[in-house]
Amino acid sequence: MELKSYQSGVIEDLEKYLVNLEAVPDLRQSFADFWAEKGLLTVDPYKNNVPGVPHICAKVPTAGGKTYIAVNALKSIFDAFATHNPERPKLAVWLVPSLTILDQTIKNLSDPEHPYRQRLNLLFRGRVSIYERKDLLMGAGFSADTVREQLSIVVMSFDSLRARNKDDRKIFQDNGYLASFVQTTGAADWLLPNYDETALINVLRGLKPVVVVDESHNAESSLSIEMLANLNPHFILDLTATPRNNSNIISYVDAMALKQNHMVKLPVIVSNRSTRSEVVESAVILRRQLEKLAIEQEAKGGKYIRPIVLFQAQPRTSEDNTTFEKVREQLVKAGIPLDEIKIKTAEINELKGIDLLSRNCPVRFIITINALKEGWDCPFAYILASLADKSSAVDVEQILGRVLRMPHVQQHGVDLLNLSYVFTASSKFQETLQSVVRALNRAGFSDKDYRTIDPLQAIPEPQPAPMSGDLFGLATQESMVPVVPGADEMDWPEAPIVVPDTPADAVSEAAVFVEAVKVQAVIENQKFEAKAAESSILPAELEAKMNKHKLKDIFRDEALALRLPQFFEPIANAGWFAENNEQQLLERESLLKDFRLVTADAAITFEDVAAEMYKIDLEKSGDGNYAPKPFKIDVNARQRFNALILSQSRDSQVRDVVARITALIGNMLPITDSEVKAYVKRIIDMFTPEQLRDCLDHDLAYVRKIKKKIDQLSNVHAFKVFSDMLDVDKLTLEPNFGLPEVIAPSANAPALLKSLYSTEASMGSFEAMVIDSIANLDSVKWWHRNLSRGKGFRINGFINHYPDFIIKMKSGRVIVLETKGDDRDNSDSESKLKLGKLWESKAGSSYKYMMVFDSNPVSGAEKLANALNKLGQM
Repeated sequence: MELKSYQSGVIEDLEKYLVNLEAVPDLRQSFADFWAEKGLLTVDPYKNNVPGVPHICAKVPTAGGKTYIAVNALKSIFDAFATHNPERPKLAVWLVPSLTILDQTIKNLSDPEHPYRQRLNLLFRGRVSIYERKDLLMGAGFSADTVREQLSIVVMSFDSLRARNKDDRKIFQDNGYLASFVQTTGAADWLLPNYDETALINVLRGLKPVVVVDESHNAESSLSIEMLANLNPHFILDLTATPRNNSNIISYVDAMALKQNHMVKLPVIVSNRSTRSEVVESAVILRRQLEKLAIEQEAKGGKYIRPIVLFQAQPRTSEDNTTFEKVREQLVKAGIPLDEIKIKTAEINELKGIDLLSRNCPVRFIITINALKEGWDCPFAYILASLADKSSAVDVEQILGRVLRMPHVQQHGVDLLNLSYVFTASSKFQETLQSVVRALNRAGFSDKDYRTIDPLQAIPEPQPAPMSGDLFGLATQESMVPVVPGADEMDWPEAPIVVPDTPADAVSEAAVFVEAVKVQAVIENQKFEAKAAESSILPAELEAKMNKHKLKDIFRDEALALRLPQFFEPIANAGWFAENNEQQLLERESLLKDFRLVTADAAITFEDVAAEMYKIDLEKSGDGNYAPKPFKIDVNARQRFNALILSQSRDSQVRDVVARITALIGNMLPITDSEVKAYVKRIIDMFTPEQLRDCLDHDLAYVRKIKKKIDQLSNVHAFKVFSDMLDVDKLTLEPNFGLPEVIAPSANAPALLKSLYSTEASMGSFEAMVIDSIANLDSVKWWHRNLSRGKGFRINGFINHYPDFIIKMKSGRVIVLETKGDDRDNSDSESKLKLGKLWESKAGSSYKYMMVFDSNPVSGAEKLANALNKLGQM
């Protein structure tokens, strides 16, 4: 199961935050810098909930795949920490809010056939173990040796750490099964006072886990924060649809992203009926018609769907209330087979052991009160029929989210199968709608994600009173429900439910109602999908906070029509000389597909390696409470670990040093980990005993040298392949990159003449001097500060080059310009210039590449005065 685009976006946000966190040793500043780079004008300050521990949150709505995001996030987090602590155990404590979700999470993470476990096995090479609290207390497969060799995930409920009962308090008691974790040397400064070192809580503290908090809005009280601090975590990742005020949100996902990826049945169609009998009757009719559509779709190649109605009954508080027994009785009287009806309440669970997604399952109706409020998902649930007192506002807040998940995560061929439905019978419909809004908010959606439908205009009698429009311009008013004195009491349960079997029999008011609902629902769905299709990637919650700047009107049409050329390659199907017109954007990785690091030159000089150990200077990071712990090295532990390695045989020393250096090098895709490891082994095999010791003491310096060598080798190979492909015309330049209508830079440049946007992205002093001089030339029409990596135009080749400026001349030529001030490291200048000039030679006379130096230009580049002279003549 691949990540959806918005899920990948969450992981990318996490990885960018981790890079910031490593670069800036202050939690407040790194968080502020993260959002500044995204172009936010204002951002709430970082909340230091657990002092010194990075604690961040991803806001993902219900049905957005939070668990799958967390599974992938573990790899990113542990990889970031391995850069400085490759020997640290990979332990994650996964906290969930209820026993229902606990059982579900353990089942899914443990099942080798489930996509969650398959993904974990792929990311961690099959070395994964899932534990419950009872496993740890018994030491079942859990020891100091096993946690060093694998990813260990401990799934626990919040309550199990709060020690509210005797069973929960066991994690604070002495435990001989965990004696292997007791350290014989060094101060155990992580120990929770007054508890033995063998207590499970202290074992977990000593392993400094990564903590994943599922549905984290349930765990943000002062008691819950204390609970998190007791775990002594290195990192805390919250996942929730509804972050609380003390959340540090680094990624937002909104409803439109889920709709675009067919994850949810939106919008929610909400409509009111006169009586509860009509609610039941309408729900039964619509469900039957949805199933007929599903059967027709399956016959055309679609997947199996059996739509289900959730009836929300009321607690047994009075004779007039619609208890679950009354609902089942009425359904049976209406001819619904008993085996199609199941009850799920706090006391009765007729769903236990039933696979609702199975083709052999007969269940089509589920009666509940609020027992399905969390930890229960069935994508076949389409209709929520609420049977509250007619005189009450309907409270659907707890269970509306249960009907939102889309079957099979795909768009279905009939609009009606891409929506969810809510039927109510309330004379206080406006208040009921507020309950719907609260329910959507609870699920991480907004008041823009439902539609009210008034089908009464399609029903001759009774005629509704004049109505006022709601948020969406649709009629929704209490007066839309005809009020008949005593109707609610005499309608339920005495009035019979009429459920037509065929369209020819569909003469009841409920049948007419359902037809009206269907017609309007299709219209609303098409509007919603059109909005989703044109929706920007940026979540609505961030729109108002963005540092946005538009194209100037005078240049707008011309700029939007511009397509800057980029390199394209044929889609491979039969080798280099295949005759095929299909092309794809060239990526550097494709140039390295035949690169073999295993046989490459491994001669590296380490004599100039600086004697350094990576550490974070707490004094320089401001308040010690804001100094992030994950990247701080425990020097004593490192020395003990190094001594253990050096006490072993030569072969064992080489093996362990190779493992550490390879882990520190990290991902170098498309070069495989196995190739990197084999290359590192060739280098380490040549080390003397003194070099091995020095490598252990100064591993990061050695890693930098090795990575630099690998980069040099891969760049040489990529350039050779790139040049050869150009020579045989297997690369072409095609108009491709378009300028956006709006930019959101991390910081703004001062106002300068002829800028393309109302405000451009910030720039250095030399860059500002260069573009100011260029803008004052009569030959220049407009200029644009090209955005940074991932946002702006890149010349894609053997390296990816993002030039500093794009300049449009009055003659029509486009100049792509790179600046090089004296304060810059210009080690890559020759590669960029070489690529830029190759791009220019293939782009034609309408395009030119220039590199401008403050002084001492490399061959082929320009000094500013000479560049201005040339530009003035273009």
